[in-house]
Amino acid sequence: MHILQATSEFYPYSKTGGLADMVAGLSRALVQRRHELSVVTPLYQGIKARFEGLRPAGRPFIIPMGRSREKVRYWVLSTGRRMKIYFVQHNEYYDRPELYMEHGEGYWDNPERFILFSKAVVRLAQSLKPRPHVVHCHDWQAGLVPSLLTQQFAANTRPMTCFTIHNLAYQGICGPDKFALTGLPKSAFNVDGIEFFGRLNPMKAGLVFADQLTTVSPNYTREILTSEFGEGLEGVLLTRQQSLKGILNGVDYDTWKTTGNPHLPFDYSADDLSGKRRNKMALQRELKLPSSKNSQGPLFVSIGRLARQKGTELLLDSMNHWLQNNDGQLVILGSGDPTMESRCQSLCIAHPDKVRVCISHDEPLAHKLEAAADFFVMPSLYEPCGLNQLYSLRYGTIPLVFSTGGLTDTVMDLREHPRTGTGFTIQSKSTESLFRTYTEASALAKNRLKLNRIRKRGMKADFSWNHSAEEYERLYLRTQLNRDQRPNNQSYASNDPDTTLA
Repeated sequence: MHILQATSEFYPYSKTGGLADMVAGLSRALVQRRHELSVVTPLYQGIKARFEGLRPAGRPFIIPMGRSREKVRYWVLSTGRRMKIYFVQHNEYYDRPELYMEHGEGYWDNPERFILFSKAVVRLAQSLKPRPHVVHCHDWQAGLVPSLLTQQFAANTRPMTCFTIHNLAYQGICGPDKFALTGLPKSAFNVDGIEFFGRLNPMKAGLVFADQLTTVSPNYTREILTSEFGEGLEGVLLTRQQSLKGILNGVDYDTWKTTGNPHLPFDYSADDLSGKRRNKMALQRELKLPSSKNSQGPLFVSIGRLARQKGTELLLDSMNHWLQNNDGQLVILGSGDPTMESRCQSLCIAHPDKVRVCISHDEPLAHKLEAAADFFVMPSLYEPCGLNQLYSLRYGTIPLVFSTGGLTDTVMDLREHPRTGTGFTIQSKSTESLFRTYTEASALAKNRLKLNRIRKRGMKADFSWNHSAEEYERLYLRTQLNRDQRPNNQSYASNDPDTTLA
């Protein structure tokens, strides 16, 4: 099959979180399964300078955006025999310091930026040879693509569409005036289409018009059908339940590895863990944390976006209390909510010998932290899948997670399953439950034999992309066979010149 992935970020060219890793890992796994992959993503600031080999793909073209006409160009990079990456160039929209926001505020024109991107995706799907059999769209930034494809292609020629929900909480909702920019007919803006309480909702558009819906873990699929996690879209999801499937994200073990990793000072493996201790001491020296060969104090690490969803406030409150009377260290790597960033810095000031905070996105440091840590703290209030807990397992770092979403699917609790458990899965989402778990983890760290036995168990767990890619492959084939039965499998007809893409 020829599969076109439409994504707002794609590692290593752009990344703010797990979305970039997921699409990159899935794409490479599908290539290994001998499919042809095209990926389309915005040309963000710095990509052309950092990656050699980009070349223009065709001539510049015009995309109508309501009354304006925007000049756009594709750039292409070949990364192997079966994969090409197409970058959408529009300097005003994408040549910016960050991908979506600065200083904690989303860019005011994000609706325009990703409506344009969605139109560029559809134009690419029309022009690629051979045309893609599948257009796989990721999150709200590409949520309008299935409806635009329905408009532009005849029903018997349209590619099959798959829409993956990475985080239902982010929907791209904007004012109804933005609907005119899509070029879709007025009949699409209704309660059964892309309208949501009088506003335009790109996430809902993907849910309504895609042939197949997926989420990034089976448990999250069940959760979003409820009012607690459905973010107001649980009714829409219930109507599409037969086309909704949870497929667990995988890990690219060619990147996340403990031997031959250029980011790690020392190699180690499940058969020889001695390098893990040396990585811990090297990190302590680098961050100027006290280090002692005889110290039994555990090193806790947290990596990710600093936000309420990620449980940052609970992490800071519980750690502040625990570190006052216990031997241990904490390193936080991430950025996000300015208030949370400030609180992280305050925790560092309060515990200068125990806490370090790095407000940034630093991929090499993330590898070093995973390799050095004894425990990885991930108290997400909800988590569609999560990847850092999977990285932690491979690095022999024991995860401490709340029982939610994909964390439930991937971390087996040590207390309930002492012979097979891989981490601490915490049922109650509170500072008190975190405090108690830190104490349990600290006691475990003193039992080196038991600690290493659990580390090895996690390192041998297999969350490789090959399993998940096989599930997506079956899903694409099955959906191609069944999609003609979908009620929305027809083309929009419109004589409005603004409904044409170029």
